[in-house]
Amino acid sequence: MAERSRRTLRILFVIAAALAVVFVGMGVWRSLHGNQSAPMGGPPAAPGGPGGPSMAGGSSAGVTVTVGQAQRQDVPVYQTALGTVVANASVTVTSRVDGQLQAVYFTEGQPVKKGQLLAQIDPRSYQATLAQYQGDLAQNRALLKSAQLTLARYQRLFDKDSLARQDLDTQAATVGQYQGAVQADEAQIAAARLDLEYARIVSPIDGYVGLRLVDPGNMVHASDTTGIVTVTQTDPIAVTFSLPQAQLAELLPKLRAGQALPVQALDAQQDLELATGELKFISNEIDTATGSIKLKARFSNADQKLYPNQFVNVKVRTQVLSQAVTVPSAAVQLGASGNFVYVLDTSDKVVRRAVTSGPVTGDRTVILEGVTADERVVTRGIDHLRDGIQVTVEQATEVAGSEARP
Repeated sequence: MAERSRRTLRILFVIAAALAVVFVGMGVWRSLHGNQSAPMGGPPAAPGGPGGPSMAGGSSAGVTVTVGQAQRQDVPVYQTALGTVVANASVTVTSRVDGQLQAVYFTEGQPVKKGQLLAQIDPRSYQATLAQYQGDLAQNRALLKSAQLTLARYQRLFDKDSLARQDLDTQAATVGQYQGAVQADEAQIAAARLDLEYARIVSPIDGYVGLRLVDPGNMVHASDTTGIVTVTQTDPIAVTFSLPQAQLAELLPKLRAGQALPVQALDAQQDLELATGELKFISNEIDTATGSIKLKARFSNADQKLYPNQFVNVKVRTQVLSQAVTVPSAAVQLGASGNFVYVLDTSDKVVRRAVTSGPVTGDRTVILEGVTADERVVTRGIDHLRDGIQVTVEQATEVAGSEARP
């Protein structure tokens, strides 16, 4: 029991010594930092708290920022969409007469001109029919001539009261009959010549031919639907795309008035401009499934960068904001109550200001409300700012008067 009591006393002694060291240390710390203690025993004042060196209107907090200049410029407004390239015209060339396909005069994939001979159907049966109708015409013309001479002779006899009126009328009717026969022969000859012309199958448009669908030696008919070949016009070429119906109020009056809206066709990465054209057509109804309106733009395609059924990105310039106020996009921040920027006054103090932003053009954003063109805005160092502090301006990254990039 005595040994246990001595061990307990040693433990209590160690604890008491440790407590004494702690209290002595606290006394030394208070003596060294007593000048920072608040009066009446309050907590020490924070260096950056109220009344400290970083308070509004006090000395600089050491925040360095980069600023940009708000400026006025004409800003184009674009609507973007995904479009599909379609041929301006695509024709399936079929035969308009029956016969054997005698020859083909095109190479698959080659360019052709309107009226260029593509294929020939055996014309001999149509030539024979034409010759037959020409013979009938010659015969009926001879009969008509004879009837006309007889009618003239009957007229003279009738004038001398040497011929009955009935005979004169009968001969006049005969003349009319042969005149009708001549007209019918002339019509049959025109039809036969047309069949001969249809036996020569020509391209109806400028464009490129596709794959041959019928080989020479096969019989073709006017009732065939497969055709002989397809000709596709790619210059000019068209792109179809859709925009939300909310854009209809802005687009429709301009298109109805004949205003040409510029359109750009870009590649899949939107880095390369493939072609420029104009918006030409708008659908006459809204697609109820998507709530969008279909449009078609036409492009010159001499370099063949656009190809039918190709997917492209479309940019339509719907309007141009004249002399709009723009700021570097890096200056526009999103807060709980909306967009805002930090504006520098003449003494390099920052003021947080709510703004209404508009379209983005290049690396600049249109400010519809909240900033004027003669003000500076913070573009870098924003994370360390709050309303009213004074800052150090590092450099200006924008030059007033620079043009917007589309």
